[in-house]
Amino acid sequence: MLNERSREIFRTIVDAYVETGEPIGSRTISRRLGLNLSPATIRNVMADLEEAGLLFAPHTSAGRLPTDAGLRLFVDGLLEVGRLSQDERDNLDARCAAGGRSFSAVLEQATQTLSGLSRCAGLVLAPKTESALKHAEFVALGPGRALVVLVTEDGLVENRVIEVPVGVPASALVTAGNFLSARMVGFTLEEAKAALVQELAQNQAELDELTARLVEAGLASWSGERSGGSLIVRGQKNLLEDINALEDLDRVRRLFEMLETKETMMRLVEATHRGEGVQIFIGSANSLFGIAGCSMVIAPYMNSREQIVGAIGVIGPTRINYARIIPMVDYTAKVIGRSIG
Repeated sequence: MLNERSREIFRTIVDAYVETGEPIGSRTISRRLGLNLSPATIRNVMADLEEAGLLFAPHTSAGRLPTDAGLRLFVDGLLEVGRLSQDERDNLDARCAAGGRSFSAVLEQATQTLSGLSRCAGLVLAPKTESALKHAEFVALGPGRALVVLVTEDGLVENRVIEVPVGVPASALVTAGNFLSARMVGFTLEEAKAALVQELAQNQAELDELTARLVEAGLASWSGERSGGSLIVRGQKNLLEDINALEDLDRVRRLFEMLETKETMMRLVEATHRGEGVQIFIGSANSLFGIAGCSMVIAPYMNSREQIVGAIGVIGPTRINYARIIPMVDYTAKVIGRSIG
């Protein structure tokens, strides 16, 4: 338990660390606090905090930095989480909205947006697409363009924009949608694609030429779709900006290697299903990576039935701006959830 004076000094040290990444000494703390505390008194408090495992000195006669355990205490008990402004919410809504894009494109954009706003690497765990299909539909968007909509039985909605002949009648779009629905319902996307491609190739489908072209275009729009979950990471270069020592470079290299492994993705799945809301993993003590100097803030997103289907967040140095990033990740996860339908 920290008394009021210890809390204020500890908070000042953490704030300075998030701001600069540099150790802070007693005289600087005294000036920042503006309280009637001498540097000697502050040094005594810092010594107590160090003995408690919350601070450490990177080298002799230096100021102090928070330990991973200290950051954990700060985030859990002392952090005052900020709120996103309406402009920030509107910005995230606009950037991450579906807007006729596929769900994978929405995830890609959301990850890049989080990376840019947080100056960290953004990561998203995309849901598996192994659920059986429930519905297929073609929607006219304007001259030469249409939207192909697939709905899975677990509520995931996928959209693709395709090019169609100018002046294509609405009846052809309806017929193409009915054709896909009749043959895809109850099958996974990969199963349905394989059967439909064969049927079209063997001219077994009783379709006119225009409708057949629409069906083929709809199937082609899902080419290369992976049937398993995937981990998308964007903005890795942000992790290289604060490197000032070889050990930092080695740490980031090891992190990159871990992010490319299937095991990491499975651990993310387990972590997001264990708890609700934003989860924070700090430094070498975290159960996901165990790499000193790295933190991750991640939140699950849900489908319309409130089932967790994936997760999105950021990973960066332990001195990330938790107060700003936590609500940002939380809100982005909610925006993605609304895009699923």
